[in-house]
Amino acid sequence: MSDEALDLRRVIATDATLALIEELRREHGNLMFHQSGGCCDGSAPMCFPRGGFLVGASDVLLGEIGGEPFYMGRAQFEYWRHTRLIIDVVPGRGGMFSLEGPTGKRFLTRSTLYSEVEDALL
Repeated sequence: MSDEALDLRRVIATDATLALIEELRREHGNLMFHQSGGCCDGSAPMCFPRGGFLVGASDVLLGEIGGEPFYMGRAQFEYWRHTRLIIDVVPGRGGMFSLEGPTGKRFLTRSTLYSEVEDALL
């Protein structure tokens, strides 16, 4: 596998996630995501209006999904650093303060381990 074929993004989104982000952006403006809990697949990132959650030195910017920043607490990042997060959408209610709550859908984190080559490059 050539280096050009490697996908080193730390967070990506499914098509369903991108569609829900667009729906929420139309209603709430620019957004942001924060994964502040959960240690494994099935954890739920929170979606806020941009600036609606204060990030600081204890947070890591993993990248963007749908053009919106995605953060994770540094301690949690140390646990997840060898994985790519895949943000998906499933039926159900999200976190109490997460913007997708009223939609009947919720964001869900899945993950895949980086290959040895990807992990070394990161």
